Amino acid sequence: MLAVHVFIHVKPDQVEAFREASIENARNSIQEPGIARFDLIRQIDDPTRFVLVEVYRTSDAPARHKETAHYKKWRDAVEGMMAEPRYSIRYETVYPEEANW
Repeated sequence: MLAVHVFIHVKPDQVEAFREASIENARNSIQEPGIARFDLIRQIDDPTRFVLVEVYRTSDAPARHKETAHYKKWRDAVEGMMAEPRYSIRYETVYPEEANW
């Protein structure tokens, strides 16, 4: 499986709008068959910093996710809310193995 962490820094006056849009995206994303987990987490000491923790069942699932209507809606909605461009890091899951999801 593939884990992707997306690091996002949001403008202070956009935190609540970003949070709402991202929760809606996460709720829809977790329904995709290629997604095992999709978490939105926020940094405790800086509430303008978020991480999306996305766990995909297959290597092609991230590309399929980016073609969904809910992802495109989220992408367009939050683009102007970010204080700097978001970036991601990909990881290979070691444990638990896919059978445990």
